[in-house]
Amino acid sequence: MKNNNRIKGKKIVITGASSGIGRSAAIQLAAEGAIVILVARREEALNEVIDIIVRDGGKAKAYPADLSDLDAVDQLGDKLLEDYSKIDVLVNNAGRSIRRPLVASLERYHDFERCMQLNYYSPVRLTRKLLPSMLEAQDGQIINSSTWGTMLPVAGFGPYNASKAALDSIAECMRVELKDKGISITQIHFPLVHTPMSNATEKFKKLPGMSPEEAAQWIVRAVEERPPIIVDTKTRVGRGFYYHFPRVSEAISRRLPFSV
Repeated sequence: MKNNNRIKGKKIVITGASSGIGRSAAIQLAAEGAIVILVARREEALNEVIDIIVRDGGKAKAYPADLSDLDAVDQLGDKLLEDYSKIDVLVNNAGRSIRRPLVASLERYHDFERCMQLNYYSPVRLTRKLLPSMLEAQDGQIINSSTWGTMLPVAGFGPYNASKAALDSIAECMRVELKDKGISITQIHFPLVHTPMSNATEKFKKLPGMSPEEAAQWIVRAVEERPPIIVDTKTRVGRGFYYHFPRVSEAISRRLPFSV
């Protein structure tokens, strides 16, 4: 059952909102009555999303920012609090994925740095800015886009999965520490979603996966229900199988079509 009281009128920040999951989530949440605050590097693309939302009677505003620049993240946080005093929901959706064998990244240390910068340090930095006002109000939610790859063995995504695993880990700590203070933390473990980021790998286009619109529905659900984790049934089953049969699971992973 939908809980529109948790959406209508709420000020929701969505990073990575110029395309893919973030774009679709912004449109869907605005349709449910949220005031969506869109963040991404490309101002023109953000304005296109805003045009769609406003045309349909929704409310939205763009805040162009390079989230891989941590000083820019701090400035963004200050500006958001200046304009809104409190953000109700922060959706840390922006991310960087790198598909490359680990041995190929040994001479490319920036693979690790870039993933950690955008997938871990940036959302933690923005959370650090916005969380105090949520704590003062004793109400708020942080939603983080994660991946099924932090729950199962998967080859070819070492730097990416490591950065998302770091975000998962700190989210678990935050959930335990902040639950009694009115703050909800939700990790969404997406499977393959067909976005511009995933479609950069040609073979991914032929694999079964979610559309951005379907993935965005998980974000809407996260705001409505405030669950600790959202994950599909296949990943849950695979996680249990991995726990009991790790060697078999790893052997299967090495043969998956998206492995490298």
